[in-house]
Amino acid sequence: MRIQPGVRRIIDDLPSEVNILDLGCGNGELACELLKRNHSGRYVGVDSTQELLSIAAASVDACSAPEPALNITFVEADISTSNWMGLIPDPPFKMIFAFAVVHHLPGCEIRTALLKKIYHLLLPEGLFCHSEWQFLNSERLRKRIIPWEKVGLSPEEIDEGDYLLDWRRGGEGLRYVHHFNEHELQTLAENNGFQVSQTFYSDGAEGNLGLYQCWQLM
Repeated sequence: MRIQPGVRRIIDDLPSEVNILDLGCGNGELACELLKRNHSGRYVGVDSTQELLSIAAASVDACSAPEPALNITFVEADISTSNWMGLIPDPPFKMIFAFAVVHHLPGCEIRTALLKKIYHLLLPEGLFCHSEWQFLNSERLRKRIIPWEKVGLSPEEIDEGDYLLDWRRGGEGLRYVHHFNEHELQTLAENNGFQVSQTFYSDGAEGNLGLYQCWQLM
């Protein structure tokens, strides 16, 4: 399992007892890392793919931890829909994470709906920390960009900053990604009741493949 350097930087400063909601928890690598660090709070990992959640649960069971005090719950839910918030046990949370997640949600309407829910799931003194993929900083990844015409769309039908990437892993696949910049994230935060408290770049050979921010409530 591999934790991105930017994620590690955030959890290095994490108090040991805070309750965490991890949106897009994937295969459970963050939960396992918290176990190894003997984190003793409550962790709720959310993902839309049951296969990944099964892998996450198995990984946590196999994870070596000094004292497995972390209370872990995994929830299957699609955060791009309107009805997932009610599936989350025991809100609110001191920390909400969404690493490499928001940039895969298409359209301002869906992203705004997600942020409104995060606003209500976060404690007043809490933080929402997230990362957005900066793939345009990589020549190798820029070569994966393909025209929207491949899926029957014209550039006029999509938003500025929207890209379609060729994402093949043992087959053929396409991946939607919105490329955020700092100004766009600042505006998105302010329009949804947040203020940006931290910004940094990390990940990749040049340390610039991930744009990380932590937001707090206004």
